[in-house]
Amino acid sequence: MCGIVGAVAQRDVAAILIEGLRRLEYRGYDSAGIAVLDGGAHLRRIRALGKVRRLEDALARDPLAGSTGIAHTRWATHGEPSERNAHPHVSGERIAVVHNGIIENHESLRERQRAAGYRFESDTDTEVIAHQIHLHLERGLDLVQAVRATVADLAGAYALGVISADRPGELVAARRGSPLVIGIGIGEHFIASDVFALLPVTQRFCFLEEGDVAHLTREHLTIYDAAGQAVARPERVSELSADSVERGAYRHYMLKEIFEQPRAVADTLEGRISGERVLEAAFGPGAGAVFDRVEAVHIVACGTSYHAGLVARYWIESLAGIPCQVEVASEFRYRRVVVTPGTLFVTISQSGETADTLAALRGARELGYLASLAICNVPESSLVRESSLTLMTRAGPEIGVASTKAFTTQLTALLLLVVCLARRRGLAPEAEAHLVAELRGLPGRIEAVLGLNPDIQALADEFADKHHALFLGRGAHYPVAMEGALKLKEISYIHAEAYPAGELKHGPLALVDADMPVIAVASNDQLLEKLKSNLQEVRARGGRLYVFADRDSGIVGEGGTRALPVAPTSEAIAPIVFTVPLQLLAYHVAVLKGTDVDQPRNLAKSVTVE
Repeated sequence: MCGIVGAVAQRDVAAILIEGLRRLEYRGYDSAGIAVLDGGAHLRRIRALGKVRRLEDALARDPLAGSTGIAHTRWATHGEPSERNAHPHVSGERIAVVHNGIIENHESLRERQRAAGYRFESDTDTEVIAHQIHLHLERGLDLVQAVRATVADLAGAYALGVISADRPGELVAARRGSPLVIGIGIGEHFIASDVFALLPVTQRFCFLEEGDVAHLTREHLTIYDAAGQAVARPERVSELSADSVERGAYRHYMLKEIFEQPRAVADTLEGRISGERVLEAAFGPGAGAVFDRVEAVHIVACGTSYHAGLVARYWIESLAGIPCQVEVASEFRYRRVVVTPGTLFVTISQSGETADTLAALRGARELGYLASLAICNVPESSLVRESSLTLMTRAGPEIGVASTKAFTTQLTALLLLVVCLARRRGLAPEAEAHLVAELRGLPGRIEAVLGLNPDIQALADEFADKHHALFLGRGAHYPVAMEGALKLKEISYIHAEAYPAGELKHGPLALVDADMPVIAVASNDQLLEKLKSNLQEVRARGGRLYVFADRDSGIVGEGGTRALPVAPTSEAIAPIVFTVPLQLLAYHVAVLKGTDVDQPRNLAKSVTVE
């Protein structure tokens, strides 16, 4: 959530900053702003409520030009969405600050600053940062020293970009708890919340660590660690191209990303399977020794990643015979946890910067887990750097807030993990060979189910005037139903719930009528006949059924039932395959309802604050 871009260069940076903000729109925001130091070292700022294009319109009316600047997209936490609360925030017309995160002690700082004569123009926690830096400058510190002294005064999470009218040609950045990347150019340096913002200007990056403060000029980059010592952070060259985050011929990023899933899954498998085996070295050095000692698995994640963990629990317990817990990260971090010996701690995150998941990982270090494993899409993320084992999902950039290819690649990665664990619990070589063959065929299975797109688009017409929906699944398809309900509510704003189909008689059946569409996932597995009985209960109450059914399931469209046949799929990979039509359904319903598909209201792509 929120996006930071900053630059210090020999050229005008306003256009670079605006393009960077445009590339961060996927993160979710409600306002945007920019501040630059012009040729006379005067601090000029423009802010706008709403989309980046409104900020661009404001700049067209009142152009800014300068070689040092910062920009921001804000997602409201303290203070309503408004121009006065939009970043950058300033102090004394000398200091401008952009900030991601939450300052927990802002009220006490505000009281002290008011007593010192500072006036506040916003309701945000961020403004206290600008005034605190100004206060330290007044005491004789230089800009870097003032920022370092200020972050020592702050409690909470932050990623900061700071410029000063007294120090043109300089940019100071800092991070704790929120990600920040440095872009390295020729005679210029940049900062951003992630690399996507800077791909048009550089592919060379380094990543700030917890507590780092960075001093950037055109020619030099100096990074200080939390102890104030100058340190070198490794430089990495990104393999992403500037056009890798463009929509191309697709109307929305979400649709593009849904159709990228065959390639994303294939990329996730590449180099991880050989012949008839899964290569456990893909999880990192020493993975085999860790897997040898695993007696239990504890998965912690949020949102869509949590649903991936729920599917994995079925696989881990049924295929590997290992007990598995799955927990929402925001709950895990605040409860007393009892850890059984030999428990592998697994975190799942698309961004690797999800605040609750990171906090859970950091807290888990003191609890006696065997080791930590991160399933993640961003190699340079905090989650990856701080875990003992990792498996990258290789989904590529995912811009749509509603996660699609991140989910299916997470499931693919988790199934690779399950095979490695099951091998130690007696999984026969021929059984592993069968699972590997199914994984090899998975991209083709997804490609086939994408062929249902025209039928699903037509089906979406029947949801356009609905306000509620019920999703049903059994076994490993119950979390798939949960994910389908989440997608529908996220982007179409239809209230949707998911239930295990066997729970219908325990309450949800009271909601079923002709105006409540019921969507079911029907894989051809051992629970199919039980599911059919549950669906009959819906039909008997006059409910309208929409069933994504394995072609061999025997479920056909008749009476109040619409059945969309899915090509026969094995039980192991069926949860991944059956996810895709639910994504398409949510997408087409949202398009019909006219919502902002890629940037749904009130939501952010990467939740980097609690």
